Amino acid sequence: MSRILIIEDDPDIAMGLQEDLARHGHESEVARDGDAGLRLGRDASWDVILLDVMLPLRDGFEVCRELRRLRVKTPIIMLTARTQEAEKILGLEFGADDYVTKPFSPAELRARIKAVMRRFEDDGAQAGVCRFGDCEVDFDRAELRRAGKVVDITALELRMLDAFKRSRGRVLTREQLIRQAWGENTYIGDRVVDTHILNLRKKIEPVPTAPRFLRSVRGIGYRFDA
Repeated sequence: MSRILIIEDDPDIAMGLQEDLARHGHESEVARDGDAGLRLGRDASWDVILLDVMLPLRDGFEVCRELRRLRVKTPIIMLTARTQEAEKILGLEFGADDYVTKPFSPAELRARIKAVMRRFEDDGAQAGVCRFGDCEVDFDRAELRRAGKVVDITALELRMLDAFKRSRGRVLTREQLIRQAWGENTYIGDRVVDTHILNLRKKIEPVPTAPRFLRSVRGIGYRFDA
C-alpha cells in the first residue's frame, strides 16, 4: 500500500482524491494549508505528495521549494487550475516531479502517480539506495538516514540490510544471513544473529517491539517486508 500526502484546501477535491485513491489500494492523508503541508511533508514515509498551488498561508511553490531545501526527496506532483506554461516551468524548477492541470481525470492522476513512483524507485536502485518507511539506506555512502537525520550504523548492519534488500519479501534463514552478512565459514550461534536483529530494529523500526519491516518467521528466520 502506497502512502500519499494530499495538500489541498478544497474539501470536495481532497475528499474525492482520498476516495479514489482508497479504492485503488492507496493510503492517504490531507493537509488543508501550506504550513500543515510543509510540516507533514517532511515525513520521509510518504511515497508521493500531491501538492495544490493555490493554498492558504503559503502557496504550493513555496512548499515545494522549502521541502527540497530540507532535502525531502519524496516525489511531488503539483495540482493547479492554472494553465500558463511559465508557471508549470516554475513548479518544475522548484523541484516538482510532475504537473497536472485541473480538471483532471482520476485515471490520469493515478497514472502520473505510478510513473513518478517508478522513476523514483529506479533512480534509487541505480544509486544504491534503499528506501522504506522513514528510512533511507545509502549503500554507496555507507549511511542510514531516518526522517532525514543520519543514524549511526555499523558495517555489519549495513551488510545485513543489503542481504535483506536483495531478498526483499522472501524469508532468509539465519544460516543464509550469516553467509551473506558475516561471510562464508563463519560459525556463530542463533542468539548472536538475533541480538544483531534486535539492535537493527531499534534503528529502523517505528516500534522495535512490533516490527513492521524486519519480521520474524518462527522456526525459519527473518523476512524484510518493505
